[in-house]
Amino acid sequence: MLKELFFFSILVLVVVPSTQAELPDFTDLVEEVSPAVVKINTVSRSQRQSSQQFQGQIPDIFRDLFERRGRPRPPAPQRVRSSGSGFVISADGYILTNHHVVDQAGDIQVLFADRTEYQATVIGSDRRSDLALLKIETKKRLSFLDFADSDQLKVGEWVLAIGSPFGLDYSVTAGIVSAKGRSLPNEQRENYVPFIQTDVAINPGNSGGPLFNLDGEVVGINSQIFSRSGGSIGLSFSIPSSVALTVVEQLKKTGSVQRGWLGVAIQNIDKSLAESLQLDRPQGALINAVEPDSPADRGGIEPGDVIISFDGQPIIHADDLPHIVGILAPDTKVKLDIVRQGKRKTLSIKVGALEDDDLGVAAADSAGTDRLGLLVQQLDDDEQRTLRLRGGIVVNEVEAGSAAAEAGIRPGDIVVQLGYSRIDDIQEYRQVVSKLPENTPILIRFYRQGWAVSKTIVIH
Repeated sequence: MLKELFFFSILVLVVVPSTQAELPDFTDLVEEVSPAVVKINTVSRSQRQSSQQFQGQIPDIFRDLFERRGRPRPPAPQRVRSSGSGFVISADGYILTNHHVVDQAGDIQVLFADRTEYQATVIGSDRRSDLALLKIETKKRLSFLDFADSDQLKVGEWVLAIGSPFGLDYSVTAGIVSAKGRSLPNEQRENYVPFIQTDVAINPGNSGGPLFNLDGEVVGINSQIFSRSGGSIGLSFSIPSSVALTVVEQLKKTGSVQRGWLGVAIQNIDKSLAESLQLDRPQGALINAVEPDSPADRGGIEPGDVIISFDGQPIIHADDLPHIVGILAPDTKVKLDIVRQGKRKTLSIKVGALEDDDLGVAAADSAGTDRLGLLVQQLDDDEQRTLRLRGGIVVNEVEAGSAAAEAGIRPGDIVVQLGYSRIDDIQEYRQVVSKLPENTPILIRFYRQGWAVSKTIVIH
C-alpha cells in the first residue's frame, strides 16, 4: 500500500502590540503651536547695598581704618539678566507668562522661534496667581494659542510643554498629568491656585511656558518645580487655564485682579476631628475664627462650623475653599452648606473683596489684630527645626498706625520674646500681650530673615 504523506504547514500569526501605536505622535502638534511660543529675556537692577550693610561685612580689625579714612564705597548696582518663557494669546500681541519672570524687570525682550524680537510692556501682573500679561506692538497678525477647559483634564492624560530651560530655546518635553488641585502656598502663605501636577520635565527657564493637551490647546501655564537639586525630578506644577482665563480678563480691563474674600481662619479635618464634629468622614474646612464684620460674620458663619460645600462645589480638603472663593468676583452671592453641632445647614453669603494686605482664608490663628496691632500664626515644628528655633509665632499682618507698626515690625517676622517672657506658642503670646502695660517701653525680640533683632514697643 502506497502511503502518501501530506505535510501541512500551519501559519501562526503572532500579533505583537505596537508600542508606537500606543504612544502619541507630537510632531504635528509641535509644528502647529511652536510659532506662538516665545522666549522672554529680562534685565533688572540688583538692590544697591547701603554703606552700613557693606561696613557690617568688614572684619573688626580693619573697621577702624575704614572709619578713619571715611566709609567704604558700596558696590554699584549691577544689571541682572534672566529669562523665561511665554506664549501669544491673541493676534494683536498679548502674551502670557509668569509674574516671577517679569517681576521688577526694567527691560523685557520677547523672542520668537523665527528670530524676530520685540520689546514688551507689562499690562498687569498678579503675584497671587503668578501670572503676568504683556503686550508687544506689531503690524503683522501673530499666531496665537487657544485655551482648553482645564476642569475637563484627567489624571493620566498626555500633556506636552514647550519652553526655554537653561537657555535651550524652544525645548519640547512630554509626560502625563499626575494630579489635579495641588495646593502650594506662596511665601505669604496664600493659596489661591489649584495647581496641575505633571511629570513633564520642567526646569528653570520653562517658567511661563504653555502646557498643551493632545489637541494643541493650552491647559496650563508652567510655574513651579519641586526639586532638591534645581533640576527636574518629575514633579512639575502648572497654573490651570481656568484660573488663567479669569486673571487675563481682569488684567486686560484694569491691570490688576480682584478676588473673593470671606474673612475666616480654617484648618483641615483629620479622623479624630471628624469624629468629634459628628462627621461621617474627614471632609470640609473647619472654621477656627471669623473676622468681625467680615462677609463670613455677616453671613452667619461661626467658629466651629465645617464648610462642606461652597457655591455648589464640594469642599473635601480645607485648601479647596480658598481655591473656590478666590476666583469669585466680589459681591457674588453664593450658598454654602455647613455642619454645625452635627446638623447640616445651608447659608447664603455675599463674598467680599480681598484687599492687597488681607489674608482672606489663610490659616491664621487670630480673627483680628491684637493690642500690638498684629495678626499672628503658630510656627509649626517643621518650621522651628528649619529655622533652628525652640518656639515663636509668625507675624502675618501689621495694622497701620499700631504699636507694632511704629516699632517697625513687618509681616514674616518671628516673635520669640516680649519683655522678659519667652514666646513659645500662640497661647503664651496671647497671655503675655493681654498683660502688657500701656505707655511703657517693652522689649520685643524677633527674627527677620534669619537675623535676631531687638526693639522696644509701646502700647498707647
